[in-house]
Amino acid sequence: MPASPPPPDDAPSAAPAALWRGLARHRPPGVDAADRAWHSPVRGPWLTSVLGAVLLATLPLVIVTGLLDWIAYGPRLDQAFPRDVGWLHPPVFDWPTRPAWLFRLTQGLHVTLGIVLVPVVLGKLWSVVPKLFDWPPARSAAQALERLSLLLLVGGILFQTATGLLNIQYAYLFGFDFYTAHWYGAWIFTAALVTHVAIKLPRMLTALRGPGFARTPVERTRPEPADPDGLVARRPGPATMSRRGVLALVGGGALLLAALTVGQSVDALRRTALLLPRGRRIDDGPTGFPVNRSVAAAGVTPEQTGPGWRLTLRAGNRTVALDRARLLALAQHTAVLPIACVEGWSTSQSWTGVRLRDLAALVGAAGPATARVRSLERAGLFREAVLHGGQVTDPDALLALRVNGVDLSPDHGYPARVIVPALPGVHCTKWVAEIVFDG
Repeated sequence: MPASPPPPDDAPSAAPAALWRGLARHRPPGVDAADRAWHSPVRGPWLTSVLGAVLLATLPLVIVTGLLDWIAYGPRLDQAFPRDVGWLHPPVFDWPTRPAWLFRLTQGLHVTLGIVLVPVVLGKLWSVVPKLFDWPPARSAAQALERLSLLLLVGGILFQTATGLLNIQYAYLFGFDFYTAHWYGAWIFTAALVTHVAIKLPRMLTALRGPGFARTPVERTRPEPADPDGLVARRPGPATMSRRGVLALVGGGALLLAALTVGQSVDALRRTALLLPRGRRIDDGPTGFPVNRSVAAAGVTPEQTGPGWRLTLRAGNRTVALDRARLLALAQHTAVLPIACVEGWSTSQSWTGVRLRDLAALVGAAGPATARVRSLERAGLFREAVLHGGQVTDPDALLALRVNGVDLSPDHGYPARVIVPALPGVHCTKWVAEIVFDG
């Protein structure tokens, strides 16, 4: 039978009451039609709370890993994006080099969870979409603040998801800087999420403690009792799917996206990463793993990387220039290290080259505070990177000359590139021309 009208506390009650009554009398076109259109009997506090609980358990992980990724870029070295974040600057620390897979883990979780949760977010929005057409939109000042937080929450998660998905596809269709927008969007969304949870958590827990509906078959699916939030349809129609079916649909969509995404971080499943164009192999050879920026895109020419190439090392007033043959004659070290990109993909390869600390010693800079690595690339945000002292002196931090037993390919940074444990891939500078050690 149809759900009863919302309880009296949903009626206009708080000052200024005349405002709420006036809004109620002037209903905009389409509101009544929208109210009649949303009549599924499965909507209600229980379904909304189940989906909300999933998001409450996972979204904080997306937020925290995103913040850690920003710290990994090195705000202390003035190379995190955005650089100037004002009073939103959180406590930071020098990003560690151990475990070597740390950035691979944080960035992989951030991107993979962001993709996998898309069906859950859409399911949650579907469960509450009739509330978007409530009129008046608020019946008290407190409810107006609640609706404002809800607007920021819904808008925030849609904005973060849409721009994040476009970023991992390298589809910069928006006319603004992704890093800046994603940073401030994340703070707005986080504030709205905290506010929404503070308001709705008691009701969510009450709904979850109530009678379960997951095992009710479609033929016995009935609306829940009317609730103060108005989530239950006012004019429910016959059920075409059970609540268990809705959860299975959402969960199945999440599992499908996981299957199409996890290959971004698992080398053996690389070919299944269909949602990530850069996640596929280039070929099956020793250099057949992903690249973010190709040698052609960087504008680095064969003349620059040919026999005339020299690596310049500087520390104070000392300068040393080395060609590739002299670098190969130095003590070589091999390490299996991951390289992880901000767009989500990562891979582990066997790198061989000269330890950065050995290069520092050549110019008398044992234990430098920083190292500024410059590329042959002349344009782009990441044509140079600054490494802190711990990254320079790590025993596996290399100026790599070879990978998987062969010379680096041009796309992978020939004649030399940096590879450091747990360092974001964009700071593992390719086509290295100069390293300046300071401190």
